[in-house]
Amino acid sequence: MEEIDNKKTILIVDDEKPIVDILVYNLEKEGYNTLEANDGVTAVEIAFEKKPDLILLDIMLPKMDGLTVCKKIRSSLNVPILMLTAKDEEIDKILGLELGADDYITKPFSVRELMARIKANLRKSEVKENVNMPSSDSEKTKKIVIGHLELDLDKFEARIDGKMIDLTLREFEVLKFLASQAGQVITREVLLERVWGYEYYGDIRTVDVTVRRIRGKIEKDTANPKILITKRGVGYYIRAN
Repeated sequence: MEEIDNKKTILIVDDEKPIVDILVYNLEKEGYNTLEANDGVTAVEIAFEKKPDLILLDIMLPKMDGLTVCKKIRSSLNVPILMLTAKDEEIDKILGLELGADDYITKPFSVRELMARIKANLRKSEVKENVNMPSSDSEKTKKIVIGHLELDLDKFEARIDGKMIDLTLREFEVLKFLASQAGQVITREVLLERVWGYEYYGDIRTVDVTVRRIRGKIEKDTANPKILITKRGVGYYIRAN
């Protein structure tokens, strides 16, 4: 009984029954519990009531579209959200990420790739939960301080001039990775591999969108950033002061 309770629960939100059936079959085979919603309104209700460990969320849904669902859920829950989209258009992907989605995958997708992404996102989420557990006073807090930027690695908190910045887990991970190597230019490919935890098949726009979101939160002037700098054609770096 204890084993069942320890299973991660994944909420599948899609109005296409064949896709839901395939996902349920494969996820349960991998040892996950599953919940299902066939429209956006039901998805929000189930998410708030059941608090799943991860959500697979289609963009095209009846009653309420996936992007609106994502925004509503993200306003209250910090659950990893993977957007499913039938369109291979950047606008869908970027909008999903801007609203707080952690990842996206385009239909038709390979089940193997989807499972890898689910595991990677759950792993990142577990890391945060573990570091947020109470620790003894004797344990020293790990911090990175560079100029106006301060990162508390134990609490997953970021501050600019002492003011708390609200970052998603993914945004914090990107900032932490760059800050730990301040002054060194990190390529998009390296960020995808080290922060997202798996190959992204050359789709580096995910990094650009995430960096843009971080800049909007930590920079006074995003057009003239002073902290998170772009090395055109190469990647990004944190300015070492």
